[in-house]
Parts: sequence; C-alpha cells; structure tokens
Amino acid sequence: MILRAPLLALLLVSSLPAVALAQAAPAARTIPVAGGVLTLDECIAIALEAQPTIQATLYDYAAARARVREAFSPLLPQLAGSVGATRSSSTVPTTLTTGRTATLQISRQPSDTFLAQVQLSQLLFDFGKTLAATQVARKLAEVSAEGVELQRQLIALTVKEAYTNILLAQRLIRVQEQALERAELNLSSAKGFFDVGTQPLSTVVRAEVDVANAKVDLINARNALRTARVALNTAMAVDASTQTEIKDNLEYEPTTIDRAALRAEALRQSPEYRQAKLQSAAAEANVQVATRNFLPSISGTGSYGGSQLELNPGWSLGLAFTWNIFDGGNLIAAYDAAKAGRGAANARVKVAELTLIQNLEQAEIAVEAAQERIQAARVLIASSQENFRLAQGRFDVGVGTILELTDAQLALTQASNTEAQALADYRIALAQLDRAAGRR
Repeated sequence: MILRAPLLALLLVSSLPAVALAQAAPAARTIPVAGGVLTLDECIAIALEAQPTIQATLYDYAAARARVREAFSPLLPQLAGSVGATRSSSTVPTTLTTGRTATLQISRQPSDTFLAQVQLSQLLFDFGKTLAATQVARKLAEVSAEGVELQRQLIALTVKEAYTNILLAQRLIRVQEQALERAELNLSSAKGFFDVGTQPLSTVVRAEVDVANAKVDLINARNALRTARVALNTAMAVDASTQTEIKDNLEYEPTTIDRAALRAEALRQSPEYRQAKLQSAAAEANVQVATRNFLPSISGTGSYGGSQLELNPGWSLGLAFTWNIFDGGNLIAAYDAAKAGRGAANARVKVAELTLIQNLEQAEIAVEAAQERIQAARVLIASSQENFRLAQGRFDVGVGTILELTDAQLALTQASNTEAQALADYRIALAQLDRAAGRR
C-alpha cells in the first residue's frame, strides 16, 4: 500500500479535467480590437482570453486541484525534524546521612538538555478514511472545473447579446435616418403647397413636428449604439471607449428544433446540471468519510537523533493504534450532518434538472416566436411601404392630407423597427438556446 500510494495520488489528480491551469494568467492578445472589423467568433475569443472573471475561476480550480493532493497527503510518509534545548534552575530538598534536611540548588544548562532528532511516520491503515476524503476533494475539484466552463458560457452569451444589440442599434439608426429623410421631404412639400395656397399652415406645422420627432428618435438610436458598444467592450475586457467595429450578421436563417435531442444534449453538457451531480457524488463520499471516522487508524513511527552536545545517538521504532472511542458525540453529529448534506445534494440535482428543462423550453419558445415575428414583420413592411407610396402620391397631387401621410410614414417606420427588433430577438434567442443546451 505504501509503494502504490504515490501512483494512486497521481491518478487521482491527473484524472481531473484539464482546464488550462498553467494558462491562468492572461496571455498576449492575438486579435486586434481597434482598426478592424470583428466577427462574433473573434469577439468571443477575445473575451474568453482576457475576461478576469474567467481567470478567477481558473485560479479557483487550481486551488481545488491542490486540495486533492492536500487531502491525499496523510497516506504518504511524514518526515519531521526537531531540535531543542532548555535552561532551568530548581530547588530540591534532600536528606543528608546525618538525618538533617538540606536544600540543593540544581541548574541545567542547554548543553545538558540538547536534543536533535528526525521523526518518520507512516499511516499504515485507516479503513479508507483518507481515500474517501480525497475522493470528496476530487469531486469538488471537478465542480470547480465545471464552474470554469459555466463562466465561459456566460461570457460567450454576454458577448453574443451585446454584439446583437450593436447590430440592432445600427439597424435602427438606418431606419430613423430614412424616417428623418422622408419627414424633411414632406416638410419641403408642405411648405411649397402652403406658399401657393393649396395647403393650410397647419400642414407645415404638422410636418415640422414629424421632423422634430424623427430627430429625437435618431438621437436615441445613436445613444443606444454607444451603450451597446460599451457593453461589448466591457464583455471583451477592453477599454470602454474603444470604437469597436463588428461584422453584420443580423440576417434570418431558419432553424428547426429537435426538442428530444436538445434536451438530451443539455442534460449531458450543462455545467450547472453536471455541477449538481458532482456535488451529490461529493456528498455521498462525505458520508463515507463520516462513517469511516468511527474506525481506528494504525500508524508506524520511527525516530533517530542524538542528545547533548556530543549527539549521543539514539533511535526508536513504534506502532500506534488509535481509536477515538468517545468524543462527546462529535463523530455522530458529523455523520448526521453528512447524511443531511447528501439528501440536500440529491434534491438539488432534481432542482437543477427542472431548471435546465424550463430554461430550454423558454429558449425554444422564444426562438419559434421570433421566427414567426420576422415573417409577420416582413409582410407588414411590404404593406406599409405600399400604403406609404399611395399616401405620398395622394399628398403630392394635393388630394391627401398631411395626417394621412404622417400615419403612413409612422406605420412604415414602426414596421421597419419591428423587423429589426425581431431579427435581434431571434439572434439572442438562439444564443440563449445554446446557453441552455450547454454550448458556448
């Protein structure tokens, strides 16, 4: 058992997931942020490389791996050295041969009490207590590894949402610019009709109101773009004021969802669900630790050293049998607590499964709803464009009113906004579906 212990320790630690422990510190960024057009995959790669939250979880995982070795270390030989010397003085009463009692002063110098020795101890058998504790630490390390993957998926989702919000803001800016251009053209026409006396002053005033509203909407859209860019830069851990340019992918690509396959994938890949199962396994191992703590331990000890300044050699060998017979109920309480923790962990596995399925269903519904909204918005845009064309023609020949034209223009702008929002919601819903399924 002693000879196999180091190999077992190596197997216990090496079987843990590899999560780039040596790369816990940020590496040099290879993708330039400023001066180029970034794709979504490039933005995600930058964020995963530089985000300090991911670096923190990597360090947490490194610490968890170290605790596995810490838990296993009692099974390995323990070597310690000690050196000690004391100086003392004491008064001792003694009886002389004459029958009288006298007081003697006894002084001990450091050279009289000097002792140096090396102690070696080895745990021979503990009924699997240390191995069970090591298994608990190993499962917790695997939980920490899933925490790294969870953080990566959350960062990827944040980047996808911020990326899509930038594209939505850019699309809304173009819509508002077109709306402003139409409003200014209508204002010019209204002034011309007023100058020749075919339209009242109220027509000009209404057209001026439409121009002002279009300018306000354009300002809001531009501010939304700035806010979305700050969010993306923050997710990528770059300076918030960086003028990040991204590639437009706000296009509709139909998606067919296989619910059964997606649910199976989510149960297999979701880091939250895997964390819950690993914590349940750790709780089970913790019960084993609490059970085996009732059993004794057998250790071998040995020492070699010398005393006084001449280091007169001396050695000893021993075998220790340790059994905690009664400790005031501490072991029983620890066992009860471990069993309760196991029950709670098993219940949390079910909670994690229910939450996972709920998030998956909600994401699937959102994807399907966004697809339906895109189709409806495109029909609405076609109708609104035709309605605006007719209203514009009627107004230009002096038959239609400014109210009719304004309503048609507003309907066209709202239809364009609805389509842009539906496309953005579709992209975000797909990103949330990937997150629910345990994908980046």
